[in-house]
Amino acid sequence: QVRLVESGGGLVQAGGYLRLSCAASGIISNINTVGWYRQAPGKQRELVASITRDGSTNYADSVKGRFTISRDNVWAKNTVYLQMNSLKPEDTAVYYCNADQTLGGIRRNYWGQGTQVTVSL
Repeated sequence: QVRLVESGGGLVQAGGYLRLSCAASGIISNINTVGWYRQAPGKQRELVASITRDGSTNYADSVKGRFTISRDNVWAKNTVYLQMNSLKPEDTAVYYCNADQTLGGIRRNYWGQGTQVTVSL
């Protein structure tokens, strides 16, 4: 079982920045990928950014050049970050952390409870 706890959300003006954190606990070995997703009211949840075990990153086109996903020393400190710069009102959403794990041949997906990000004009 993997437990994910997000933090760092809040209210910010357009052009501002926030740094989200995703802290993992529990059985965190064999996590393949950690991703940040977001869901705005009335919209589907979408992938914002992801980072794999070997450090490869992937970003949605809408956030490229503005958001950066990173992690502490492999999984040693068990935290993945999402640095969000040049925020826009359309970035307003609940942001969720997701972990994809394969353990004992079984693949599981875990979600955090989410953190609200609100960007005002």
